[in-house]
Amino acid sequence: MTRVRVQSFTISLDGYGAGPDQAIDNPLGIGGTELHQWVFPTRTFQRVLFGNDGGTTGVDDDFAARGFENVGAWILGRNMFSPSRGPWTDMNWKGWWGDNPPYHVQVFILTHHARPSIEMEGGTTFHFVTGGIREALERAREAAGGKDVRIGGGANTIQQYLREGLIDELHIAIAPVLLGRGERLFEGVDLRALGYECVESVASEKATHVVLQRQA
Repeated sequence: MTRVRVQSFTISLDGYGAGPDQAIDNPLGIGGTELHQWVFPTRTFQRVLFGNDGGTTGVDDDFAARGFENVGAWILGRNMFSPSRGPWTDMNWKGWWGDNPPYHVQVFILTHHARPSIEMEGGTTFHFVTGGIREALERAREAAGGKDVRIGGGANTIQQYLREGLIDELHIAIAPVLLGRGERLFEGVDLRALGYECVESVASEKATHVVLQRQA
């Protein structure tokens, strides 16, 4: 059965999932890279992102690896693909990750502006969905072929799916940093009222990993 999952989404101690002022040379916003010091050195990150051998093992790597297990499709907000806003002006832009993105499945990007699909190396195809979160999820479920759908972010995209009760499981990594400004993940979201409960909590030196599940 297909589940809808958020994996390895990191927030600061003050609840921000990204820093302010995202730009092409600052894709995670000011201070945003500080959030992800738990995952950068892991064996999973080094293999998936750079094709490198080696990397750290342990709690952080275990959670990073879980994020790629049984994933048949992804959903991303537009900011996770491009720093631009409004109509597409640079059709040569094909994402933050170069010619061979780390997804290796079909990826559905939420946007208000249509654009043809883009086939990338390694099995990734980016599709641009203008019909909203439910259309994206319907298409992603079909593409996943019985595997899970992973929602990669950003914060606003996750909020939309949470409010509709469409996310089955969330893995949140809480980094021991303060951002002060940016995008709060749970802004205006009442997780308790939506039926979410904490089912797992594990700490490493660099993050506290929390898994939330929506109860029937």
